[in-house]
Amino acid sequence: MDAAQAVMETWYPGQSGGEALAKLLDGEANPSGRLPVTVYRSVKDLPEFTDYSMAHRTYRYYDGEVAYGFGFGLSYTRFAYSGPQLSAYRLPAGQTLRVSATVKNVGQREGDEVAELYLIPPAMAGAPRLSLQGVRRVHLRAGESKRVEFILQPRQLSLVNPEGKRALHPGSYRIFVGGAQPGELKLAGVAFEITGEKPLNP
Repeated sequence: MDAAQAVMETWYPGQSGGEALAKLLDGEANPSGRLPVTVYRSVKDLPEFTDYSMAHRTYRYYDGEVAYGFGFGLSYTRFAYSGPQLSAYRLPAGQTLRVSATVKNVGQREGDEVAELYLIPPAMAGAPRLSLQGVRRVHLRAGESKRVEFILQPRQLSLVNPEGKRALHPGSYRIFVGGAQPGELKLAGVAFEITGEKPLNP
């Protein structure tokens, strides 16, 4: 493996996996999948299994460098995001939030892009550093742009405290829309504030 230029791990491709991989390698199909897991650099980066907390586990709580992050994916073209907008920048607790952004295929060939929406909540006990709250797949020809929209329900904006109580909490939040986690994309995101507090059912 040290002499190989690339290694492909296919996990469970199914009976048509060979044909699908051949089309990807030949360029007949354009890949657009996203990793549903985090690929860490080493098991030494993870806490001991005697530690049952979520600290430093999964993309939601792990803040170190990884080999491949949750949500990572490749394409034979490139996409750019612009114009993120929110329906409200001061949101009363309990209301929905609309988020939209423009995605453009800035490469030379058509392909599917998977737009990911991440929410960064204010720092509080038990809160994740970020969480995926929306996914939109969009097919774009070379040079084409489209607007993608997400609707976040109150539950998606809520947090669970260490006592297991779910609620909407006041504070400053941040929204990111892109083809990967915000740290990988160097995105600034869009800030908004939730005003008031509202308990929700578990």
